[in-house]
Amino acid sequence: MAITPIKDLVNAAKSEIRSLSQEEAAAMVAAGEALFVDIRDPRELEREGRIEGAFHAPRGMLEFWIAPDSPYHKPALATDKTLILFCASAWRSALSVKVLQDMGVTNIAEMEGGFSSWKKRGAPILES
Repeated sequence: MAITPIKDLVNAAKSEIRSLSQEEAAAMVAAGEALFVDIRDPRELEREGRIEGAFHAPRGMLEFWIAPDSPYHKPALATDKTLILFCASAWRSALSVKVLQDMGVTNIAEMEGGFSSWKKRGAPILES
């Protein structure tokens, strides 16, 4: 049995999800229309910094934290705002948005380029 290359999975997910430019995502958050959701590992946040105001939901807990029937549900994710997921380079976030869409979440998108691009272009970050 052949394993599907991760790039193929990411590309397939990206063809079915909403991707926002970093500028569009930041404008939506600034306008109160969206919430950044950082799905990176806690060690990445400590090492690389984070975006101010972003809600941290580690990738491994994301489905459990968003599902209202889960004992791990986080009320901060039960919002009408668009949840804009990001990871380091927009691979995990693409797969995560696809899974959440499959769960029935409709107010969901990912930020193109992820945190690495955010940091590289000089957008504001909080150092850990």
